Amino acid sequence: MNAQASTPAFDVRRVRADFPLLARTVHGKPLVYFDNANTSQKPHQVIEAVDRHYREHNANVSRAVHLLGEEATAAYEGARDALARFINAHSRNELVLTSGTTQSANLVAYSFVLPRLRPGDAILTTTMEHHANIVPWQIVAARAGATVKAAPIDASGELIVERFVEMLTPEVKLACVTHVSNVLGTVNPVHELAKECRRRGIPLFVDGSQAAPHRPVDVQALGCDFYALTGHKMLAPTGTGALWAKKEHLEAMPPFFGGGEMIREVRFSGTTFAEPPHRFEAGTPNIAGFAGIGAAIAYVESLGFEAIRAHERALLDHATARLREVPGLRIVGEAAEKEPVISFLVEGAQATDLATLLDLEGVAVRSGHHCAHPLMQFYGVPATLRASLAFYNTHEEVDAFAAALDKVRALLR
Repeated sequence: MNAQASTPAFDVRRVRADFPLLARTVHGKPLVYFDNANTSQKPHQVIEAVDRHYREHNANVSRAVHLLGEEATAAYEGARDALARFINAHSRNELVLTSGTTQSANLVAYSFVLPRLRPGDAILTTTMEHHANIVPWQIVAARAGATVKAAPIDASGELIVERFVEMLTPEVKLACVTHVSNVLGTVNPVHELAKECRRRGIPLFVDGSQAAPHRPVDVQALGCDFYALTGHKMLAPTGTGALWAKKEHLEAMPPFFGGGEMIREVRFSGTTFAEPPHRFEAGTPNIAGFAGIGAAIAYVESLGFEAIRAHERALLDHATARLREVPGLRIVGEAAEKEPVISFLVEGAQATDLATLLDLEGVAVRSGHHCAHPLMQFYGVPATLRASLAFYNTHEEVDAFAAALDKVRALLR
């Protein structure tokens, strides 16, 4: 595939000009940033929104009637509106603003799951999950005398759907699945899984951290009960994200954190809590960060997911083809449907050594277990390298990555 293989409507050169950090050099080499599943780079529209908040609007939210307070609150609540539209929520009040998927999962674990767990109950997840979709469930399960069980995957990195469905037994009080694997890029059939969960009356939590940056998300169409996303993986600042939940779940959930702004009235005889979603948003939030997430969503919407997906699909195909040409290289996870994430190993080379040498060539990839120990154990490896692409990456960067990989392999022979 040649360097111009991209949708004609998508001008990647113009897009790259919006991302200041992409112009950096690293160790004297042009930066090739292929660690987007870890965190995305930020366009100047997001950077300027954060800067503008502190320069022009800095105040706390919901705590003052002066103009700055009103402007800060408008930006913060505007982010809620933007997120609700972005994932097609039925109502803005179904969106709890959080620091990201980890906080969202813990909120569901402590406020929704723990009060419902009894000894002998179970939580079902899958072998390919990020630790954020495993550890919170293990903690609350241990407290309640329940267990966490994992549905298996096959060697290609695809969930064995039949086994997942078989494991939806009566003792399961919550099922959990990643929409897109952060290690493999595998896209899971959330709509199908949600349908099977609903038939059995089992709520479904979806980790959407790796899906939201690459594909349109429609929580109403998916049919799940909870959907979590993380802002810093989709062009927004760190410390931002959201939990979408069905209204009836939020209304039945007690608060997870206590403090200011999540109350109606506090007396020493007892506290009356605010209505959802505000009862789950104690304390001062990352206001500037949410001004940034609003700008990030506007930026993605200006490009359009159709153009983004076409460009990323071409990048993934090109990168996969180039890596298959590398002697001794093994791609880990080749699902039929996947997003632009490639994990791989090179015979005779440790992942960390390769990543370190690639960095000297200006190429940033991730090495390690990727917060997915059970998945590494499934494949029988301690770590992999992961090249994760985004719409601002280019075919020339893929070629530079492949050339750098050839060079550093020779150094390790």
